[in-house]
Amino acid sequence: MSSIWEYANPKKFIDTTDRILPWISVLAVVCLVVGLVWGFFFTPDDFRQGSTVKIIYLHVPSALMAINAWLMMLVTSIIWIVRRHHVSALAARAAAPVGVVMTLIALATGAIWGQPMWGTWWAWDPRLTSFLILFLFYLGYIALWEAIENDDTAADLTSILCLVGSVFALLSRYAVNFWNQGLHQGASLSLDKEENVHDVFYYPLLVSIAGFVLLFIALVFLRTQTEIRARRMRALMARERMG
Repeated sequence: MSSIWEYANPKKFIDTTDRILPWISVLAVVCLVVGLVWGFFFTPDDFRQGSTVKIIYLHVPSALMAINAWLMMLVTSIIWIVRRHHVSALAARAAAPVGVVMTLIALATGAIWGQPMWGTWWAWDPRLTSFLILFLFYLGYIALWEAIENDDTAADLTSILCLVGSVFALLSRYAVNFWNQGLHQGASLSLDKEENVHDVFYYPLLVSIAGFVLLFIALVFLRTQTEIRARRMRALMARERMG
C-alpha cells in the first residue's frame, strides 16, 4: 500500500498529476458550463431579490474556494514546517494566485449583489471586512515569495504568514455567526435544511461549486508542476554559475 508521502517526490507528483489532470480539467469545464448555464438561464427570479439572486452561482463558489484555498495553503505550509517536503511548500505557493482571484471574484460579485440589495457597493460588514483582509493577506503572501531569493527561507516565512492569515480565513467563514448585527446573510448551504436556498437554486449551485472545486484542483496541480520545474531550472542555473 503506497503512502501519501510518496507524492512529496517531485517526479512522482508530476507523473501522477499528469495522468489525472486531463480528467479533472474536463470535469471542471463540464460542471462549470452545466452549473452556470442551468443557474443563470433555467432558474426563476427570486420573489424578493429578483434576478440578482443568480449571482450566487458565482459568488458562493468563489467565496467558498477563496477560504478553502487558504486553508489548503495552511495544511501544506504546516507539512513544510514539520516535514520539509518541498512539493508541499510549492503547492501552497501555486495555490495563492488562484485563491486571490477567487477572493476578487467573491468581492466583486458581492458588491454587484449588494448595490441593489443594500443600496451600497460596500459596507464594513464583519464578513466583508474580514474577506478584504484575507485578500490583503493573499497579496502579502505572494509578494513575500517574490521578494526572497532563497526558496527555503521564503517557504519558512510565507508559512508563518499563512498561519497568521488563517485566523481571517476562519473569520470570513464564521463572521455571520460571531456578529449577528452584520448585513451579510447566513450560509446559503447548511447541514440544516431550513437554512438552505430553495431546491430550484440549490442543485445548480451544487454543480457550480463542484466546477469551482475541480477548477481549483486542476489549476493548483498545473501551477505546482510549473513551480517544481522552475525550481529545478533555478537549481541547475545555480550549479552552472558555481561550476
